[in-house]
Amino acid sequence: MNWLDEINWNEDGLVPAIAQDHQSGRVLMMAWMNRESLGLTVQENRAIYWSRSRGRLWRKGEESGHVQKLHELRLDCDADVIILMVEQLGGIACHTGRESCFYRLYRDGGWQTVDAVIKDPHAIYKEHTHE
Repeated sequence: MNWLDEINWNEDGLVPAIAQDHQSGRVLMMAWMNRESLGLTVQENRAIYWSRSRGRLWRKGEESGHVQKLHELRLDCDADVIILMVEQLGGIACHTGRESCFYRLYRDGGWQTVDAVIKDPHAIYKEHTHE
């Protein structure tokens, strides 16, 4: 049996993928993967996701330059969630310019931003635009 056949893909052929920093364990982001993106992630040793909004493969860092180098891949007990232990090159996983997409904390009845912007997102994407 192919290792990809052991995954319980959802009805759209996707599986949630959580990227964590390989040293600190901090959750950086969550995205979706299909068979092709997961296979390519292992082959290229870098995070490649399936972008539902774009309807295509999305190599993390293709626009920002902030690539996720794969260190370890894990599958949960129900075989329906992937964890990628990654090295976040450039230190920024979130399109908002923060280290993590999980920068809001529920406190006192509302969401509070607790992580600062490391780099202005307009500058990140402008630097890596080749137009």
